[in-house]
Amino acid sequence: MNVRFLLLISAIILISRVGLAQTNQAVIKEDFKPSTLNQPGQAYPQVNSQGYARFKIIAPAADSVRVSLGLGGRGGTILHKADDGAWTGTTEGPMDEGFHYYNVRIDGGKFNDPGTMNYYGSIRWESGIEIPAHDQDFYALKNVPHGHVQQVLFPSTSTNTSRRAFVYTPPGYEKNRSKKYPVLYLQHGWGEDETAWTNQGHANLIMDNMIAAGKIKPFIIVMTYGMTNDVKPGRIKDFKIDSFQNVMINELIPYVDDNFRTIAKQSHRAMAGLSMGGMETKTITLNKPGVFAYYGLLSGGTYAPTDIQDKSTVKLIFLSCGSKERPDGVRNAVTALKEAGLNAVGYISENTAHEFQTWRRSLYNLAPLLFN
Repeated sequence: MNVRFLLLISAIILISRVGLAQTNQAVIKEDFKPSTLNQPGQAYPQVNSQGYARFKIIAPAADSVRVSLGLGGRGGTILHKADDGAWTGTTEGPMDEGFHYYNVRIDGGKFNDPGTMNYYGSIRWESGIEIPAHDQDFYALKNVPHGHVQQVLFPSTSTNTSRRAFVYTPPGYEKNRSKKYPVLYLQHGWGEDETAWTNQGHANLIMDNMIAAGKIKPFIIVMTYGMTNDVKPGRIKDFKIDSFQNVMINELIPYVDDNFRTIAKQSHRAMAGLSMGGMETKTITLNKPGVFAYYGLLSGGTYAPTDIQDKSTVKLIFLSCGSKERPDGVRNAVTALKEAGLNAVGYISENTAHEFQTWRRSLYNLAPLLFN
């Protein structure tokens, strides 16, 4: 009798849990629209108002198709085949707001989605999808004066080649030939390149909009490739800072000062970077304390008070990360730096992880603090 009673109770609990799960299961709204990053005329991938993503791949001869989402996604989304040979599927849950890399796995092979544009990340050109953000206005393309982003090839004797950088000059740079500008050297993350901050991060649009709104003083941004030695995936510890530091300090900065109207002083020079670019920023700013006065680590670690040998030359230390990363580490580091008498500012991007929405917001919060 007791056994039967226990079995009955267990069955009731199980049924209740199943019913509760079904009740709490989110209803996906069918208001999907093409991603803003799609190729012209392509209907997929799509996103809805809740942040779900839906994919469609035409592969009639395939046996399996899966979408592998990048950081901030849901891991993998299995697609299902229809009678017409098209494979479709929707993410299990909403994705974080902002930009995400992804690729398509067809029968185990890795491919890009022909429906969307490609972005350099994960040491390859990946597909990209944009989940509309509630605060996307600050990096939107608006009818305001726009600066220019130009590619430059600067000589690098240390690497025996010409290296590439992209330089953002603010609106009005070409008109007033007498005006000089401060410079932010802004570094990308691991697996990305010098195109990332404008293509994925919209750094130029963030600057244009803030300048038009009178929120910042105009300055130049320089973005270059941060790798100088081949490093295999997962072996970031094999990266050697010495070579890149030499490129940055002895080749790129002199080139920029010679070819652009810069204020070539430490007091008007900043360095910041996301993730691996933050590691580069921290190492170089500490190795060469007389070059930069403003430091920024965006999901790229922290500084300790003991790292700073001469506090009088450091005008700002900016630390940031997503709320889904390690925000307490940023908060604690900022507190310690302030207690040591340094001008330190922390920023936490709500509801984002190690991804570009975190870094877009970080740049938006960093820029007004520079060169004041």
